[in-house]
Amino acid sequence: MVDAATSTPAAQGPLKGLRVLELGSLIAGPFAARLLAEFGADVVKVEPPARDGDPGGDPLRTWRKLHPEPGGTSLWWAAQARNKRCITVNLKHPKGRDIVLRLAAQADVVVENMRPGVLEKLGLGWDDLRAVNPSLVMVRISGFGQTGPLRGQPGFGAIAEAMGGMRYLIGDPDRPPMRANLSIGDSLAALHATMGALMALRHRDATGGRWDGKQGGEGQVVDVALTEAVFNLLESTLMEYDRYGIVRERTGTRLPGIVPSNTYRSADGEFVLVSGNGDAIFKRLMRAIGRDDMADDPQLADNPGRMRQADAIDAAIQDWVAQRSADTVLQIMRQAEVPAGRIYSIADIVADAQFQARGMLEQHALADGTPIKLPAVVPRFSATPGGTRWLGPELGAHNREVLHELGLDAEQIAMLGKDGVI
Repeated sequence: MVDAATSTPAAQGPLKGLRVLELGSLIAGPFAARLLAEFGADVVKVEPPARDGDPGGDPLRTWRKLHPEPGGTSLWWAAQARNKRCITVNLKHPKGRDIVLRLAAQADVVVENMRPGVLEKLGLGWDDLRAVNPSLVMVRISGFGQTGPLRGQPGFGAIAEAMGGMRYLIGDPDRPPMRANLSIGDSLAALHATMGALMALRHRDATGGRWDGKQGGEGQVVDVALTEAVFNLLESTLMEYDRYGIVRERTGTRLPGIVPSNTYRSADGEFVLVSGNGDAIFKRLMRAIGRDDMADDPQLADNPGRMRQADAIDAAIQDWVAQRSADTVLQIMRQAEVPAGRIYSIADIVADAQFQARGMLEQHALADGTPIKLPAVVPRFSATPGGTRWLGPELGAHNREVLHELGLDAEQIAMLGKDGVI
């Protein structure tokens, strides 16, 4: 476990000097900006100010478990907004629009996940931002993309998982499609958005732009649709359908077309996943469970042959696992060099020696001193690692700092507050 009080997470990172303006809320856009912030980018997150009884801020601030409860801030916020500088701006106010344009003029990247057309109505669309910064990279995340007949429709991650083809494949064959208890569609879109931003920056830099303020390269829009980010993970399903008319179906715990790879129940009631789908691994697995007959069967020497006898192979493994504890099963599998593991809950992850040894559980403190664990930053860099510099800030915590950097003095900032701009 990493203790933030004694460790020295890199305050620099490979993206030091990169300036990012976040105009997003909830999950996909903020997660993409978070990834950039974790590796050194200076991310300024714009949130709506509190006014007329509206508490303002990103709605994620009040999602799921809060601290303190009730009336506190989401524990999720501590990680989702870490390393970001948070300011409040009323985008519908002309002076608020001016602040955003001035920030965009100095930015390398703008990340937004509003419904297509919303920013254009506010005078903050691509043409408006490009006019003040031709080298800008604008990352736009939406349910269905910036074009097409569904462009204007709301599209949450759950809808993307359904329409992108993922939900159809999850669950048992005789039951309705299921979902993971996570926002997979949003997270996949965020990962594609981050990748797209970095590739667009590479192109900008190759055409003359730099992160030290001497811009001049070619900017562009990165258009990320949640549905397409999910669709991009469907492996060979399209080719199989196009060539053979095969629609891949739900298969429960079994991995279709790759045998054996399944979940088996041990004598003590735990579920263990065993993947013996390589030819040599399969032989080691079968010998480890005392089924030399299967290990030596020429009909099971390759995956196509094993697919034809998947039920018999699974039954043999399940019979063996059912007679042993999960610990014993895993010990024998490790000795045989067969990939296997428990299906972890978050409690199992926290207790696991491997996660602890890798420093995946950072120890921090909330604003009132309450200790809190955060997931560490990944991936790892040998020379310029990312890190957690601070947790998700309070609403408007960096208003004065950021506006002062734009050249506004204390009196001007106070007037913006009085006018309801910030």
